[in-house]
Amino acid sequence: MKLTVVGGGSTYTPELIDGFARLRDTLPITELVLVDPAADRLDLVGGLARRIFARQDHDGKIATTTDLDAGVEGADAVLLQLRVGGQAAREQDETWPLECGCVGQETTGAGGLAKALRTVPVVLDIAERVRRTNPDAWIIDFTNPVGIVTRALLQAGHKAVGLCNVAIGFQRKFARLLDVAPADVHLDHVGLNHLTWERAVRIGGPEGENVLPRLLAEHGDAVADDLRLPRPVLDRLGVVPSYYLRYFYAHDEVVRELGTKPSRAAEVAAMERELLEMYGDPALDEKPALLAKRGGAFYSEAAVDLAASLLGGGGSPYQVVNTYNNGTLPFLPDDAVIETQAAVGAHGATPLPVAPVDPLYAGLIANVTAYEDLALEAALRGGRDRVFKALLAHPLVGQYAYADGLTDRLIAHNREHLAWA
Repeated sequence: MKLTVVGGGSTYTPELIDGFARLRDTLPITELVLVDPAADRLDLVGGLARRIFARQDHDGKIATTTDLDAGVEGADAVLLQLRVGGQAAREQDETWPLECGCVGQETTGAGGLAKALRTVPVVLDIAERVRRTNPDAWIIDFTNPVGIVTRALLQAGHKAVGLCNVAIGFQRKFARLLDVAPADVHLDHVGLNHLTWERAVRIGGPEGENVLPRLLAEHGDAVADDLRLPRPVLDRLGVVPSYYLRYFYAHDEVVRELGTKPSRAAEVAAMERELLEMYGDPALDEKPALLAKRGGAFYSEAAVDLAASLLGGGGSPYQVVNTYNNGTLPFLPDDAVIETQAAVGAHGATPLPVAPVDPLYAGLIANVTAYEDLALEAALRGGRDRVFKALLAHPLVGQYAYADGLTDRLIAHNREHLAWA
């Protein structure tokens, strides 16, 4: 089995390698190729990856290359984890929206739109090259904004499934609080990528007992602290929102906070410099503890599980993924991409039936879906007016003066990445 990781020079990659090594019975990789245009980073990450495999007695071959076409040739699955523009672009995404009084964040709001505009054309080019060399390969997208990028891939006819680590993070957290095995925790996870709610936590499968009320009663303070939301909000809602919902539920508070401290991008950039220095140490043969602070917790487990199921192996029968709605949420178009529990196998991902969604959540889901429609149109066709309309539609922007100012800033900061600008 051959897997290719595009963006293999990422500091995330050792987390993925560690999962491949530990879970080799689930996903028996014989060849792993790391592809990245940054040859210097690729050498450091590739060296550590080989040492991790050797430490854990994995006999799979690890290759590195800057040649995308050579790297994806013959791959059974291609995992995308790229960041167009690097941390420098992320730094911009997180700062210039604050000038207009809006949240600066790399996956939602104006910053998220900028990332989508930079990313979609690049991902589609990669996917076309994968299709030319190996049309049967699955594409697993971990590149943000996952919902928009996955929709672009699916609309272009690619065999693609989107993946995020939010759901598996909740699964592992809830399992720990409830003192049960993670595999026994089944989430009623509904919404869009980075806009989801856990409406039930069932033990033993989709029809198991819902223990969410007990979880909130006994551990609500701990859950609220992790989400940085007041405990009474969780009690009144009776659900657990994704931590990204704080940008919506406490927008002005978050904007004030972001204006008083260094950006997350600056923190991550400093961390990456330290990690890359560690990766260059020939004695290091395991992922360093610092990597846990980089983000992407349980990313490797989620990726292994999904790849194993898509390739006919031993993955879990039900997983939270990003895929076409196809009537699952009746208030959305069939070709909207939702994030939900799905039956996953060699056929792809088929969403499980979802109970009716409360208007409190359905309204926001529909609003952000409309924004994603416009964002994808702007990413595919370009143009200032399309960018403006997407921003105006986003619930974190929503005023024409904000949308105008943000449009000008977005284009100015991303001109080198926008062919039409």
